[in-house]
Amino acid sequence: MNYGFIGLGNMASAIIKGMCQSSVFPPDTIFGLNRSSDKTVKLASTYGISACDTTEQLVAASDVIILAVKPNMLESVLQTMAPLIREQQLIISIAAGKPLSFYAQFLPNNTVIRVMPNINAMVGASTSCFSAPARATDAQKQLVRTLFSTVGSIVELPEEQFAIFTATGCSSPAFTYMYIDALARAGVRDGLPKKVALEIAASSVLGSAKMVLESIGEQHPYDLVDQVCSPGGTTIEGVMTLQDQHFEHTIHEAIRAVMKKDAALK
Repeated sequence: MNYGFIGLGNMASAIIKGMCQSSVFPPDTIFGLNRSSDKTVKLASTYGISACDTTEQLVAASDVIILAVKPNMLESVLQTMAPLIREQQLIISIAAGKPLSFYAQFLPNNTVIRVMPNINAMVGASTSCFSAPARATDAQKQLVRTLFSTVGSIVELPEEQFAIFTATGCSSPAFTYMYIDALARAGVRDGLPKKVALEIAASSVLGSAKMVLESIGEQHPYDLVDQVCSPGGTTIEGVMTLQDQHFEHTIHEAIRAVMKKDAALK
């Protein structure tokens, strides 16, 4: 089975890297097409994938086509693709903001599966979700799971929950980076070198995330908070300060703002 990428930006490049480093997707089964031929040639040289010069060439070579272009380019790309597509070809789109109904206008006879990875795909640690139409087969959905498992984890969600996933799964890395940087800057303020402070802050967040993941269904995150807070100790003072400053409420408002903007873009 061959896989064709239309658009070779950072996310597509990360996915191609993950595929090529896995034992599941040989590089000679991957094809790429980009507006800038330099990017295509670079990826072909780095990972051994095949560079395509035209949409016609890529569509003809591919069993699965991954749309990785910006949302404002989708309509033009789909109009070019539509006369070339074979009915049995699976289409996967990682473009943000466009519902499955949008693709059905151009490709009514094809299965289109929508996938939303996040920026952590660049280090093989994405949290991704996908939504598939009723016509999608179990084999097609499993292929999506296998493909995106090369860059992290993936869950299936109904499309109406994509907006909340965008906020909690795709925008949240930015909030987490801000939190890590704030921890590090606090350390710098009190004397730590920035590099050391960043390593401490990032490692603490990584370990904390692992603790939560390994205790889901057994302990609530606040149970873990309680384990760190000794009676009359130092940590509880920081926790109370965060609560006084409306830490949780601010997170909720940030998520709500992302969802509001997502709805406006649609």
